[in-house]
Amino acid sequence: MRPSAPSSPPTIGDPVITKPSWLERKYSRRILRQNIPLYIMFLPIIIFFLLFKYSPMAGLVIAFKKYSFIKGIWGSPWAGFSSFELIFNNDQMLGIVWNTLLLSGLNIVVGFPMPIILALMLNEMRKAWFKRTIQTFVYLPHFLNWVIVGGIVVTVFSQSTGTINHLVEQLFGTTYPFLYNEASWVAIYVSSGVWKDAGWGAIIYLAALTSIDQSLYEAASIDGANKWQQMRNVTIPGILPTVFIMLILKIGQLMEVGFDHVYVLQNNAVANISEVISTFMYKIGIQQAQFSLATAMGLFESLVGLVLVLTANAIARRFNQGLW
Repeated sequence: MRPSAPSSPPTIGDPVITKPSWLERKYSRRILRQNIPLYIMFLPIIIFFLLFKYSPMAGLVIAFKKYSFIKGIWGSPWAGFSSFELIFNNDQMLGIVWNTLLLSGLNIVVGFPMPIILALMLNEMRKAWFKRTIQTFVYLPHFLNWVIVGGIVVTVFSQSTGTINHLVEQLFGTTYPFLYNEASWVAIYVSSGVWKDAGWGAIIYLAALTSIDQSLYEAASIDGANKWQQMRNVTIPGILPTVFIMLILKIGQLMEVGFDHVYVLQNNAVANISEVISTFMYKIGIQQAQFSLATAMGLFESLVGLVLVLTANAIARRFNQGLW
């Protein structure tokens, strides 16, 4: 019997796969036991996501059924893609999607840079008491409900009793329908969102600013860099990874304008620009009890958001800033 040829020796560059030694396995088990309290603390979060985030996904089957309360989710007959056909054959659908993209796009273009700018401004404040005071005032609107914010907006911009129109009438002798003109309504919608959330969003960037090595500022100062040059060459590059992460997450929400914000400011005069996917889902799903159509709409919205997140992450990876 002819002996088999010996296997070729490994060459340089070939991966060498070795099994973990007994000491390494023992060390891993010891680390696992030491982290058991942390795993226990994390357990409620896992349970929360399983119960309220992942298990409701089973209800997406309603989008493919002719749902009825009596027969339930699993007893309702299959309808295939008929709900999606009804949605996309709807004459209003194109305008609703356009309104959603328009308002979300404006929120990103106008609203996304504001927390960054605010964080940079707060970071440059040297008086601690003044910085804390400003932070308190800019954080406060975040804790107001959108119903309260809507009431404030109506109080300020109402055509008959609004504070702004009272001044406009004294200056020009007539009032302006801020909440009933499409262009001004969009401006109020975007600016109210910035006013409410910019301060809260700045917290993330302020935390990122604390991780920047202070010796970089000292080196830049020694080299003769002024404040603007230090911000441009040290501060902004230091928070750039956080900016990319937040931008990817924001792009993923491009199809999710939010229900509360639009609904409290919505009126019939600006329905052509203010009717978005979330309000349309509420009207056909809750008010008209067409749950299959509303679920199909929500599934479409989620799929588009997933595609946007993957696309944004793929682009960010080209700059070595991707989430994965």
